[in-house]
Amino acid sequence: MNNKEVLDLYSDYLISSFGQTTATGMAGMLKGSLSHDRIQRSLSKERYGSADLWSAVKPHVRKIESIEGLLIIDDSIAEKPYTDENEIICWHWDHTKQRSVKGINFVSVVYHNQSLTLPVGYQLIAKTEEYVDAKDGKTKRRCPKTKNDYFRELLAQSVKNAIPFKYVVADTWFASAENMRFVKETVKKDFVLPLKNNRKVARTLADKQAGRYVRVDALPLEVNTLQPAYLEGVEFPLHLVKQIFTNDDGSTGILYLVTSDLTLLYDGITTIYQKRWNIEPYHKSLKQNAGLERSPTQTVTTQSNHFFAALCAYIKLELLKSSSHLNHFALRSKLYLKAIQTAYEALSLLHPPRLAA
Repeated sequence: MNNKEVLDLYSDYLISSFGQTTATGMAGMLKGSLSHDRIQRSLSKERYGSADLWSAVKPHVRKIESIEGLLIIDDSIAEKPYTDENEIICWHWDHTKQRSVKGINFVSVVYHNQSLTLPVGYQLIAKTEEYVDAKDGKTKRRCPKTKNDYFRELLAQSVKNAIPFKYVVADTWFASAENMRFVKETVKKDFVLPLKNNRKVARTLADKQAGRYVRVDALPLEVNTLQPAYLEGVEFPLHLVKQIFTNDDGSTGILYLVTSDLTLLYDGITTIYQKRWNIEPYHKSLKQNAGLERSPTQTVTTQSNHFFAALCAYIKLELLKSSSHLNHFALRSKLYLKAIQTAYEALSLLHPPRLAA
């Protein structure tokens, strides 16, 4: 059995396990058919990456691909608070928590089509450079590239892999002028991206040429209308819309969206951007159902390979979702119930003593 076959079994183990995932635990599950040392060597040998992910997922993407497909790019953090710090497990700013957290920061590009969301590329944020912070004098880590650099690299690789898609969507972090130009002018595709409230736009080409920009939240925009817009650093025109939405707590929020596709109407723009949220269940399932955060691995290679195996586990769950019509959590609940039933049957064979009431 080669290393990739062992890693494939390891991804099955990640789906099946409901606690910490270790080489010892996997060896026990396989009843000794693979030793702990053999599993550990497979995780430590070669370091898998985005190209290996594409090789694994490519046949499944080809079955669902169409020009109506969507590429979604976003980042997330797999928290590892108790693991020793290294170049991939380090401190990152979490904008959802408004504080730094310790863990693995990663950027993913997923392909969404026909109700399936499959990862087709990823990049771990490796902070390989050390520097002294001028503010506090402390030695800190940084990555030689930005997440926006990886946005463009992952998008370029997706094009090279001949993945058909019509639009790119992402959150405000990736809505830079450089990324917009890259999507429209280099990749020759369109985007739907959100703008921060303080992003400055010009309403006409004449305003842009004269440098008359205003904050987007100062524009008298009406819902269900299109507003021509021009951004600094972006030469081509955009359409801007204002969307009002209701949060889970009943409060309302405002979202400003721009697109490079001037044929889209308001409903088309908001519908396409709504599909961006398909990456959130991907992040959630990767962490909770595919064992991403449940490994005590200690080296960069084993941690990277565990991450890769978790991606493979997610893909298996997503494909099972399609065939079983059960979501990832329902599938795992089914496995958990079976595990409890098996444990109960094993206990019954031991004839446990009955205690008086």
